Amino acid sequence: MMVQGYHSEIMKIYEATRENERRALEARKNEIEKNHPEIMNLDRQIAKLSIEISLCFIKNKDTVEESVKSLKSKIKDLRARKYELLVANGYDTEYLNLHYKCAKCQDTGYIGIEKCRCYKQKQISLYYRNSDLSESVKENNFSTFKLDYYESHRIGDERYSPRKNMENILEKIQGDYLPNFKTQGDNLLFYGNSGTGKTFLSHCIAKELLDSGNLVVYRTSEDLMKNLKDIRFNNNHALEELLINCDLLIIDDLGAELTSDYYVTELFNFLNLKLLKRNKMIISTNLTLEQLTKCYTERLSSRLFGNFILFKLYSNDIRVKKNLSKISR
Repeated sequence: MMVQGYHSEIMKIYEATRENERRALEARKNEIEKNHPEIMNLDRQIAKLSIEISLCFIKNKDTVEESVKSLKSKIKDLRARKYELLVANGYDTEYLNLHYKCAKCQDTGYIGIEKCRCYKQKQISLYYRNSDLSESVKENNFSTFKLDYYESHRIGDERYSPRKNMENILEKIQGDYLPNFKTQGDNLLFYGNSGTGKTFLSHCIAKELLDSGNLVVYRTSEDLMKNLKDIRFNNNHALEELLINCDLLIIDDLGAELTSDYYVTELFNFLNLKLLKRNKMIISTNLTLEQLTKCYTERLSSRLFGNFILFKLYSNDIRVKKNLSKISR
């Protein structure tokens, strides 16, 4: 789906919701007409008097106030009688009224010119559907993030212990990057050996942004390679528009794909276009910075080093630690 198509799809959902309820109301009215015609007779009288109120403002300009007051009094009495009969026959007092899923916007998506909260919830649901992250972020999110997996002692020549390093990264992500996501154009590059939490952290960020109404799209580098081929050879403009104009594109495991001169060129052009449009990205890789320069062209690695904030993650393999902890239980 094209990014600008989300609004149209949401409006179709509202339209279908209203149509389904219209039909449901018609069925309820038919049921009451068949079993309790006296109730429907009251309902029709109320509708007729409501129309008369509108006509009063046209026909009886001199006595409009008195006429409207009289009609409203009759409607009140008829409505009370209708409610009594509904309840006496085991129905809710609202049985013959439209039942809105959202009473605030009456299933239109808007309150005045402002989008209703339910619109934003539908938008988030659609964003989740197209993110490829719906299942993974249920487990991978900040509420399940554990610093205990990172060692408190220094490793090798690193300035900080793995735990302190991750604490610093989380402080920048949660204290600056996420709160200022809409106003800043920062791109992030997570690099480090396998099993240090790069993908997990990307998923944590994705969930926060999806839940706040941002369109986040996740692709492994191999999936992205396939997508770029699809765009090039099949003219898949909808896919291109999604990847280019989403609020955040996560490219996971850069360097794991089978690289070729063609793909490196396509990847450079794609990343360059994203950067020119200032559309944000997070890239993770198991490669070192030196390996990135050898694996990709100088132009591409220059974009990565010059246009991304670099975060190095290091630790002993957390996946192994998690598996060992399960075995020892």
